[in-house]
Amino acid sequence: MLTAAQDRQAKIVELLKEEQFLGIGMLTERFEVSVATVRRDLGELEEAGLLRRTHGGALNINQVALDKSNAARSIWKQAEKAAIAAVVAEMIADGDTVLLDAGTTALEVAKRLTGRSSLTFISNGLDIIAELTRFDGQNIYAVGGEYTETNRSFRGPLAEQLIRQFNVDKLILNAASIDMDRGLVCTVEPVNASVARAMIEVSRRVIVVADHSKFTKSSLSVVARIEDLGVIVTDAGAKSIIDAAPEQLRKKFVIAN
Repeated sequence: MLTAAQDRQAKIVELLKEEQFLGIGMLTERFEVSVATVRRDLGELEEAGLLRRTHGGALNINQVALDKSNAARSIWKQAEKAAIAAVVAEMIADGDTVLLDAGTTALEVAKRLTGRSSLTFISNGLDIIAELTRFDGQNIYAVGGEYTETNRSFRGPLAEQLIRQFNVDKLILNAASIDMDRGLVCTVEPVNASVARAMIEVSRRVIVVADHSKFTKSSLSVVARIEDLGVIVTDAGAKSIIDAAPEQLRKKFVIAN
């Protein structure tokens, strides 16, 4: 027979299968226990490898070992990506040089910017370049290198070398995961992280685009600390996770409604 604590912890694990984030306040109300009791439960569950504690609550463990295929990602969270892209497009001023990291959310941003002839575009994304070249009069630079079909991008030392030749106003950077507990933006493979860091080096302002599903995952390769970046634009689904974070992290986020 389960003890009260074991029963409560089992229910917490089940809840995490349905919810992206469980706040301490919500858990104390649901189970009618103290904050100390909830924290003890979360600590024991984390030790058992069943969840990951974060500021103000807990996240389900979901390690990203491999990127989804480009076809799968193109139809994933479409409404959220469109909302994020609309906000990011407003952050781009006439005359800006914009570097777009390969990925489906950055592609949505490109769709919003296509046709703005005052902008200069740079990208390592094949689909982004294809989108931008649909209109005449665009000033576009394509980054080459080793091609990968996963996100239809060019990467590796050649890509990094070319990226470092530019001086960029705004970078639109994708992320595989946002680790709020450690304050990190991450990606799946080291080779992708290296390209992302080269992009950050040459950019005056970094705008990370990440839908709320990226906040419930972890991934292998660190790109940068959140505090070192300009802003992260996400959708309303991440609000509860962001609200539970320390102030120095919260101020880095813009939520697209």
